[in-house]
Amino acid sequence: MLTEKRQSEILKLLDTRGSITVQELTEYFQASESTIRRDLTALDKKGALVKVFGGAVQKEKKLITREEKVSLRMELHREEKLRIGKYAASLIEPEDFVYLDAGTTTGCIIPYLTEHSASFVTNAVSHALLLAENGFRVILIGGELKSSTEAIVGNEAFVTLHKYHFTKGFFGTNGVSLRSGFTTPDVNEAMVKECAMQHTRTPYVLCDHSKFHLTTPVSFGEFQAAQILTDCLPDESYHNMENLTIVE
Repeated sequence: MLTEKRQSEILKLLDTRGSITVQELTEYFQASESTIRRDLTALDKKGALVKVFGGAVQKEKKLITREEKVSLRMELHREEKLRIGKYAASLIEPEDFVYLDAGTTTGCIIPYLTEHSASFVTNAVSHALLLAENGFRVILIGGELKSSTEAIVGNEAFVTLHKYHFTKGFFGTNGVSLRSGFTTPDVNEAMVKECAMQHTRTPYVLCDHSKFHLTTPVSFGEFQAAQILTDCLPDESYHNMENLTIVE
């Protein structure tokens, strides 16, 4: 098989699988390991895929700069979000001091909370109202209200968060990738997320499988910076990641 045709087939396989190993490719093409490794190196240099130890993973999907409103995101992958939220709620222990980030997935924690000795700090107006209605002690940080995500952002929020030290924190994200880490479209929101995460003893990022291989403009944490709670393994490139928990 000609080199160009083989490399084109490799990319087609990645489109369907998300990741592939050198061993799988040598068997599929009946080619030598050195030939496959040269193909992967060439494709990586072109930016067509990402070469990793033992194989390759699909190149990150397009950079997403637009952010949908909360009302539109609420129903996307709702069952998966509720499952993740229920599991996250079970992690909260007596006397925990918890940071609850704005977002539809983090909001799914609230209906399942049972530990009333825990205290909560949040930058989401809707989260604060629901927590208060359910009888929990809640602190809403001050700052500028971002209408599309209903989150409090800005310098005042950033300065306030520096005062706190959380035992656990639950964060939303717009994108997750091995290369870019956790990302969000807005720099002000990223600053608040990053600050809160740095002041959290045990941070968790909650995201359904659709968020993987997505990158938005601003990073707020490296991939290994938090324990990730998700509904299923996105592909084999994330296999055996110690900081990734699949919620059944």
